[in-house]
Formats: sequence, structure tokens, C-alpha cells
Amino acid sequence: MGLTSTVLAVDAGNSKTDVAVVTAAGEVLATARGGGFRPPSVGVPAALDALAEPVARAFADAGVTSVAHVSACLANADLPVEEERLATALAARGWGASVEVRNDTFAILRAGVAEPRGVAVVCGAGINCVGMRPDGRTARFPALGRISGDWGGGWGLAEEALWHAARAEDGRGGPTALARTLPAHFGLPTMYALIEALHLEHIDHDRRHELTPVLFTTAAGGDAVARAIVARLAEEVAVMATVALTRLELLDEETPVLLGGSVLAAGHALLDDGIHALLTARAPKVGVRVVTARPVLGAALLGLDRLGAGAAARERARGYWELSGKRH
Repeated sequence: MGLTSTVLAVDAGNSKTDVAVVTAAGEVLATARGGGFRPPSVGVPAALDALAEPVARAFADAGVTSVAHVSACLANADLPVEEERLATALAARGWGASVEVRNDTFAILRAGVAEPRGVAVVCGAGINCVGMRPDGRTARFPALGRISGDWGGGWGLAEEALWHAARAEDGRGGPTALARTLPAHFGLPTMYALIEALHLEHIDHDRRHELTPVLFTTAAGGDAVARAIVARLAEEVAVMATVALTRLELLDEETPVLLGGSVLAAGHALLDDGIHALLTARAPKVGVRVVTARPVLGAALLGLDRLGAGAAARERARGYWELSGKRH
């Protein structure tokens, strides 16, 4: 049977999906994990078919067949029109009486704040930034890569490092230790060997992301070119956050700025120090911190917000994930 005051929370990323069934009192009835959510590569119907599997398991464990509200924070929902299309497709599945779809960056933001107020910058494979106020106002970017003005993200950083290293080796650019450390990561002697291996796909394309940590290690060792790339990322994070704060008229108020994603959560001191220094100079009242809670918590809290749940319910849900950090 369905429950009239229950939320299905969904955090669907490119590599994995977490779902949870949560009551309006904040009690977590069931959770489940599935694979990545990739509508651009497999199509919306197939992506939702994959999502249906963990949803079915969570519903079975919770003893429900539907919920009052579906709160879905989804990767690849980068534009409002995409959110609307995915919400329509989700509604057709009949999982909940109402459906709200947001970009998955909103889950990280909501997971890190006590109320829906603040800004989040996420840097994993790509880079994105969103902000929200309790009155429903939001700030966001298309986050579609270079065509929407973005720079950064794990993939972008790896390509930037490769570009500088290639030019250093062949003489078109200045010297950098990246010309040695990048090929060495794959056991190769030169950048030429690495370029050839990548071009001929002797090294799988998806392994390029492994070069991002090498970039940070090289920067920490003092290499000027690597440090300049890291400094530029710090500037990008700071400018995205500053623009979002300005749009929401929060620049001069005490406001949390949350950092998430694999790159920003990795604890790279050079990057962290740069971001803090830049944001402190531009928005002295902000509090910068890394979000460690599971993003599915953010999806659940957004759902509880929609149901009008009180503070006690929100804290109960938060406690489930924060007090059991290893859970999923």
C-alpha cells in the first residue's frame, strides 16, 4: 500500500544512485543503491528502468507501493526544461502523488545546511554551482562545459595538465614536472608515449581522470605550472560562489558556502587555502565548509521541506545518515 505522508528521496549520479523511503516524521524506512543515471547515453526510458530497480527494493523493504512525494536530485538534469521532462517521466511511473526533480547539486547543498539557504559548489567530473533561499529563489548555472562558460572539473583539469605537459616536452611551452609525472603514472617514459597510448586507446579513455590527483601531487611538490592550474580552479570556485551569492542578495550576509564532489572533498591544501582566501576577501561573512553527508540526505530534506515537515523530522532524517556515515 502507499503512505500518504512519505517521501521517496533519490540522489542519482553518473556512477551510482541512492534512494530512500522517509516518513514525514523523518524516519528512514528503507534505503537501496543502484547504478549510474545516464539519460544522455542510454535515453530517459532506459535510465528510468535502471532507477526502478533500487526503487522497487526500497519500496519492498519499506512495505509501500507508492509515496506522497518523490524528491529526485538527478545528474544530467542541467536545465529547467530537462528537470521538467524528467519530472513528467517520473510521474508516469506512478511512484508518488507528486514529483519534483532538481539537479543533483541541490542535494549536496541541502544536505549541508539546516535550512534551504546557502550556496554549493561541486567539482567532481565537472563543475557546478547552485544557491537557494527559503523563499524558493534559486541561483544556478547551465553547467554544460565550455559552451556554457565552465572551466574546471576533474576531466577538465586532466586535459589542462596534459596540454601543458605535451607543450613542455616538445618545446612549445615552458618546463613543468607534469611532463614527467603524468606519463609515469601509467608506467610510460615520455609524454609522447602517453599521447600515443591515449590516442590509440591502449589506455582506456575513462582512465584520464586518474591524472587529476597526479596534478595536485605535482602542484604540492612546488611545480609552478601545476600550481597555476590549481590556483585557477580556486578562482573558478570562488567566482561561481560569489556570483550565486550576489544573485540571491546574500553576499553581505552570514551564509554557508558548501564544497562537494571528489575534487573539492579530497583535502588538497593548496586548493582549499586558495578558495578560503578568495572567498574571505570577496564575501567576509560566508562560512566555507566541505559537505560530508550523503547527498541522498539532501534529496530527503528537500522532500520533507515540500511536505512541510518540522525541524524535529529534519533532524531525525539527518541523524540517520550523519550518525551512520558508512551506511551506503
